[in-house]
Amino acid sequence: MTTRKWYALIGLFTVVFLTACGEKEKGIGRYGMLDESTPEYVTVVFLQSIYEDDNLDLAMRLSSDRLARILKKYHTNRNVQRHLLNLKYDSVTITPQSNNSVGRSEFAEKSTITVFLSGQYDNDKVEDIRSLDLEKIDGEWKVTKIHPDHFF
Repeated sequence: MTTRKWYALIGLFTVVFLTACGEKEKGIGRYGMLDESTPEYVTVVFLQSIYEDDNLDLAMRLSSDRLARILKKYHTNRNVQRHLLNLKYDSVTITPQSNNSVGRSEFAEKSTITVFLSGQYDNDKVEDIRSLDLEKIDGEWKVTKIHPDHFF
């Protein structure tokens, strides 16, 4: 092999190696493999935007018009956590309930997703469950209702 071919081969391996070392986006759901077109994915992203983002823009985009108006009235993420969800966290892990249904969710128009929330608030471990109703509006899953704590 000529010197130019060696340099080209080394350059190609370098590019492939550096591309493979890029930081991967954090997945959602068990093993990070939850599909974006599922109601579970929308539920987790909705709750993550309430607990981790600086504003409610993403949560309002993932909500029905009615719920988006309610979120807007609370102004801040902390107010939504305190009043609408009745559950505050400093850091939280959100896990959707595994759906063992036999049917395919892509043909469904409505869904109720239960999520397990586990995290820290004022150095105390807090674990709770919430259920959210979702509906397919214009081909996209939107959160329509947040159920209150059943044991409260």
